[in-house]
Amino acid sequence: MDDLSKATRIASSGLKAQAKRVRVISENMANSDSIAKTPGGEPYRRKLVVFRNQLSRELDAKTVRADRTTRDMTDFGRKFMPGHPGADESGYVMTPNVNPLIEMMDMREAQRSYEANLQVISTSRDLMSKTIEMLR
Repeated sequence: MDDLSKATRIASSGLKAQAKRVRVISENMANSDSIAKTPGGEPYRRKLVVFRNQLSRELDAKTVRADRTTRDMTDFGRKFMPGHPGADESGYVMTPNVNPLIEMMDMREAQRSYEANLQVISTSRDLMSKTIEMLR
């Protein structure tokens, strides 16, 4: 397999992994205000994507993939809301362990990684086209 085609396939695996990361971050952001509905109940728990290098024998190179999604086990927050149905006897409700600022930074990092992989694919295709033109 030629090197430019190999580079395209490797970058494509990066695109898929970052796309999954963006979906998970979007889910975290959408649920950042989802608080517990019953006393002692748990609110939404932040999700994280775990990446893994994978040896592709076909490409004879390592590619990346989104291996699995895990839950962030950091502590939940607490908010004083005595009238809420999910409030405990002290009037506090458990809030998600999602920090919108961190999610936005993760989203920006995923976006930049996605764009970098897209640029690799674009450059590889341009180089392939120019090579074919030169051979004519």
